[in-house]
Parts: sequence; C-alpha cells; structure tokens
Amino acid sequence: MTTLFVDADACPVKAEAERVATRHRIAMKVVSNGGLRPSPNPFVENIIVPEGPDVADMWIADRAKTGDVVITSDIPLAAKVVANGAQVLKPNGEALTAANVGNALATRDLMTDLRAADPFRQGGGRPFSKADRSHFLDALERCLRKALKERP
Repeated sequence: MTTLFVDADACPVKAEAERVATRHRIAMKVVSNGGLRPSPNPFVENIIVPEGPDVADMWIADRAKTGDVVITSDIPLAAKVVANGAQVLKPNGEALTAANVGNALATRDLMTDLRAADPFRQGGGRPFSKADRSHFLDALERCLRKALKERP
C-alpha cells in the first residue's frame, strides 16, 4: 500500500497534500516534533516524534520505501529515501531523484560552507508563490499515480 509521508515542520503544502491523498484514498503520515493541529481526516495520521535534531527525518527514512512518496525540503532526508526507492517532492513541486539528489546535496553543502564563511551574507530563497503551489499539486498527482503502479 502506498503511503504519503510529509516532513511537516515548515511544510507549506500540508493541506494540498491531504486533499490529493484523500482523493486517491492513500494513507498520509504527517511527521513532526509536535505543535500541529491534528487532522480529523481518517486518511491522515499525525506522528509526533521526540524533540531532537533530525528525529522526524530518521523516522521517515526508516519507513519510506519503493511505492511511497515523501514531501520534504530536507536534502539529506531526500537522499536517504531516494536510496530506499521512494519518490521525493519538494513543496515547490521539484522532484528529487537518483539522477539529481547528489547534485542537490553537494549544492546544499556548498551553500552551507559559503554562509559559514561570510556571516554577513544577505539573502535567501525566494518566497513561496501560488505558482509553486500549483506546480506542487500537479507534480504530486503524477507521483502518486506512478507510486500506485510501483507498489504491489
């Protein structure tokens, strides 16, 4: 059975993911350290993990496998679940795959080093837009259809 995992801390598309998962009648696991209002939706399970660095990521990485879909912006988590055979989508709809997750991880590490070298560096990512949300919905629909075909 296909499962949709959401790395829920700071995820801007939880409601959209819930709508798509419900339409496909797919279990959705919303994983966080707490502080989220649980959904009354029977397809959605709120998983609260203990406080600590990367505890939610480890919980997801231990369970996501071929036929599952993971929504996260966390590149190291994406690399782990891609290695397990799961599909990964960022909240903007960008897919992280075996072909591009290594490059994304290297870029992330480079940017971390650049920020550490220049503490006065300004800037960051662009704001999350309506187009990002729309792109995410389209990408999630495609991913779930593919995942349903992959899973026995």
